[in-house]
Amino acid sequence: MKLDKVIATRSDKTIYRDGDVIIKVFEKDKKKSDVLNEALNQARVEESGVQIPRILDVTCLEDGRWAISMDYIPGKTLAELIAENPDRQEEYLEKFVDLQLEMHTHKVPLLNKLKDKMSRKISETKLSATVRYELNVRLESMPKHTKLCHGDFNPSNVIIRDDGKAFIIDWAHATQGNASADAARTYLMFSLNNGKEIADKYLSIFCAKSDTAKQYVTKWLPIVAASQSVKGKTEEQEFLAKWIDVVEYE
Repeated sequence: MKLDKVIATRSDKTIYRDGDVIIKVFEKDKKKSDVLNEALNQARVEESGVQIPRILDVTCLEDGRWAISMDYIPGKTLAELIAENPDRQEEYLEKFVDLQLEMHTHKVPLLNKLKDKMSRKISETKLSATVRYELNVRLESMPKHTKLCHGDFNPSNVIIRDDGKAFIIDWAHATQGNASADAARTYLMFSLNNGKEIADKYLSIFCAKSDTAKQYVTKWLPIVAASQSVKGKTEEQEFLAKWIDVVEYE
């Protein structure tokens, strides 16, 4: 295992390439249970038939850091392709939604339940008891589904291989649950990182292709925003707080 070619860095990990292998090395303060859970999630999704990189190894390095090794997928992310070809944005968004909807057709019964995760996250927020109660009431009223949900489905997590095949990466937040919650999460990420215009385009395409009412997806927005706020990213808090206060989508 060679750790001399860095291809990406994040706040809690560094990603290396060694030939046909990607090694995701986590910082020392990353919980062992979180690393093992991410690897287990990915292995379970891999077994479901979704096109994703194969897990090859989970290792504790000599310095105490944990690492996950997986297939290297040559290609570009959809985020890169959209940035390079703005005139093809809608085409790429269509492909993006098609991949998400195909993913939602899969069942991975051993994954954590999305509703349980959301409920736990709401309880961990610093929101008032009244707001937490209202969010939990709304969460409990939403239909219970068992579809495969990515939890962080955005164009940076889709790699288009050189032969055109698409691979979905980063399964740390995978759960089984309601597909519209997954779409609400994607909508929030588009709004936060790319702006409302592209977020609205995404939502329109998702709802048209899945025959889902926009009102149904957006009912999830306060719940998903509250769950996301637990991560404590300062730059996101004001944006997420606005959505937590929204009763109906405008």
